[in-house]
Amino acid sequence: MGSGSSPCASCRLLRRRCAKGCIFAPYFPSDDPHKFAIVHKVFGASNVSKMLQELPIHQRGDAVSSLVYEANARMRDPVYGCVGAISFLQNQVSELQMQLAVAQAETLCFQMQQDPVALPTQIDQHQHQHHHQHQDHDQKSLLLSNSDFNSIPHQYFSSFASPSNVIQDPLKRESLWT
Repeated sequence: MGSGSSPCASCRLLRRRCAKGCIFAPYFPSDDPHKFAIVHKVFGASNVSKMLQELPIHQRGDAVSSLVYEANARMRDPVYGCVGAISFLQNQVSELQMQLAVAQAETLCFQMQQDPVALPTQIDQHQHQHHHQHQDHDQKSLLLSNSDFNSIPHQYFSSFASPSNVIQDPLKRESLWT
């Protein structure tokens, strides 16, 4: 692989002749010396050489990529390496999932404010059958007593007496909150 004129990054750094069958040559080209330097600093050239020799040729490229990634991570975080980076990202994902759940709950509350009568599941089914004529009033009072809907003007609810009356125009919806 390596010729006398252009030794691979490994042989150049270690100041040795790049032999024809050099195990590093295909993965550490001479034009990218930093790649081998960081892997050598973290793992040691002899350990990397042993690892590569134990692997089938078709897996060596991926192994080198992993070693370079981990070596870079170890330089940034000597104790945890890429495990620290993964842990940090997992925490970020958890935090974002929590924020998403809160946003979805707020959306649901907003939808209930928009059309409180569109949720017949809030009312006991038995009561729904016997007091059909009082259904609108029952649902409104149930929603008003269960949360902070008291802050919403009563005339607001009267415009949403049936599910078909949900406001479609976003400008009108915004004007209700100004």
